Amino acid sequence: MWDSKEMAPSARTILSVAASLTASAVLFRTIANDLVPDAVQELLSTRLRKLYTRLSPHVTVVIDEFDGLTPNQMFEAATVYLGAKLSSSSDRIKVNKLEKEKQLTVTIDKSQELVDSFNGAKFTWVLVCSRNDASFSNGKRDQSGFARQEMRHYELSAHKKHREVALNSYLPHVLEKAKGIKEERKSVKLHTVDYSGTDYWSCINLNHPATFETMAMNPETKKTLIEDLHRFISRKEYYRRVGKAWKRGYLLYGPPGTGKSSLVAAMANYLKFDIYDLDLKEVQCNSDLRRLLIGTGNRSILVIEDIDCSIELQNRNSENEFKPVEDDDKITLSALLNFIDGLWSSCGDARIVVFTTNHKDRLDPALLRPGRMDLHLHLSYCEFSGFKILAKNYLQIEEHPLFGEIEKLLDKAQATPAEISGELMKNDDAEASLQGLINFLENKDGQSLGQKKLEPMDELRT
Repeated sequence: MWDSKEMAPSARTILSVAASLTASAVLFRTIANDLVPDAVQELLSTRLRKLYTRLSPHVTVVIDEFDGLTPNQMFEAATVYLGAKLSSSSDRIKVNKLEKEKQLTVTIDKSQELVDSFNGAKFTWVLVCSRNDASFSNGKRDQSGFARQEMRHYELSAHKKHREVALNSYLPHVLEKAKGIKEERKSVKLHTVDYSGTDYWSCINLNHPATFETMAMNPETKKTLIEDLHRFISRKEYYRRVGKAWKRGYLLYGPPGTGKSSLVAAMANYLKFDIYDLDLKEVQCNSDLRRLLIGTGNRSILVIEDIDCSIELQNRNSENEFKPVEDDDKITLSALLNFIDGLWSSCGDARIVVFTTNHKDRLDPALLRPGRMDLHLHLSYCEFSGFKILAKNYLQIEEHPLFGEIEKLLDKAQATPAEISGELMKNDDAEASLQGLINFLENKDGQSLGQKKLEPMDELRT
């Protein structure tokens, strides 16, 4: 009778056989890669995939990177979505860093499998890449002008009973999630006029640190603006239903130094909207103005600062408005209004137009009506509530015995947030800094009293 212990192979023997088989498999694969042409390997791989597809109970959705020469939005969305789905257990990931972006972009690498669940259904993603020798022979190039060396597509597999879920629910879910991820990661850009560019704009990252929390402005004004922005960005379908362009106009007015430019930066940082800073003095004619406006993107803020003095715009009621403009060599108020109200405004989504001015009374009434400037926000001199925000920002204090005296002085002296900030920056010691501010406000209050005493004499002189 045979002893079962003698029949069982030793652990060393099992490991030896396994290692031998593994080495043989690796050697065979290496030889196949070296001796079998890429075209033959690709053909065999394609045939095997087709055979698997016929026998498999699964359906496969192919998502190409390009539709002809046009980028496939679904492919781009899948890349963003799957990058966010990668876990620490992923064997292989791909990382990119764009020059003007702050964060690393993590994506799934080719031939890697990723499994995702949605509403109880399981979906498997694989990125498939193949050589594109035909692009060099027939000269086909993508929109950037470069011939593509490889073709990429995603293969999304699911059970055949989930086919409708994949097409009608899951893929729209991927699109929506990818959009949110891109907005969350987006670096806000500042665009300025540049005639050397293809669309007359050049851009840099907006590194302005302004936020609504750091803005020293009237609390009610701030609340009104934030609520209005929320209502605007959430009403896409409403604007579409009523047949109006999805845009909003804001007029920021008040004395210099009250934070109009900083408020624009805070709005951009809050919404993750790019800023297009349009200096009308740099625009040569109405045709260039039209091209600049067409070159602005969706979810953006178009800013025209100091509209009352940036350029001598002709008044709509003036006689000059009815005279022909030769060679389109002048920017007219009529042209600016037509661009803001016209077809340009309906050629994109979530457009905000901001005008700033120190003198609202100098503006043509045509600029101020609803539909152009929907909300007028007055940024005035610094109030005590605004001072407390600045004290927290600059001195990192929320209370101090000198606050009471400063509150009384702010009720009488007219000081802008910029002036208050300048005084608080002069000393790191809170006590010394606040005392310096008190001296500044006392002098400012004395000057304003002196001006009031002189006003009656000035009236007599005139």
